[in-house]
Amino acid sequence: MLPLVTKQLGLSVDNKQLLHNIWLELTDNHVTVIMGHNGAGKSILLRCMHGLIEPTEGTIHWAGCKASSIETRKKQAMVFQKPLMLNRSTSANIEYVLKLRDKSESLTQKYLQSAGLEHKADQPARSLSGGEQQRLAIARALACEPGVLFLDEPTANLDPGATLKVESQVISASQQTIKIVLVTHDIAQARRLADDVVFMSDGTVTEHSSAKTFFSQPASAEATSFMSAYIR
Repeated sequence: MLPLVTKQLGLSVDNKQLLHNIWLELTDNHVTVIMGHNGAGKSILLRCMHGLIEPTEGTIHWAGCKASSIETRKKQAMVFQKPLMLNRSTSANIEYVLKLRDKSESLTQKYLQSAGLEHKADQPARSLSGGEQQRLAIARALACEPGVLFLDEPTANLDPGATLKVESQVISASQQTIKIVLVTHDIAQARRLADDVVFMSDGTVTEHSSAKTFFSQPASAEATSFMSAYIR
């Protein structure tokens, strides 16, 4: 699946430039965090890389293959800020994906346990708490056995305890050699999870560096301003 490479990536909608001239290369199986102010284009970029939105300029390739190819789409998954639950039990949400991927339903318990939800297997998924639903959404995505998992602010609406449980899932997935690409506004979360940071401003990438370098000495004026505003 890797590297994921974008070249001169752009997106215009109704004569408005949402993404502009994005050159980006994501390698290895670590956690890449995408940060930036509201409206910077983070979620749009994530959707373009995932293949939900077709860019109007430039290219996206996965290990040399087009992002639109069926094989590429099969090897990635995405979880949104608001989890989408199927109107069925917790376990059936996992089983649905396993059936689609021609995998044994006996794996359901494994993924429920990874989310800490085995005791709620028979409960309607839509009756779970927000944090539990998000953990189920991630477990369901992992049941696809993706090479890359996109997460769009998965803890934005969660309390600190629920946030840490989701982060534990993210760390566990990355340790299983799954590439994680995570959008977040939470600097503390980014510090806990990121191996590298992509910083966006006004629809373009202004900086891409290791987490250690970014948090100790951001190179772009935009990133420096963003960090100082949150540190105050």
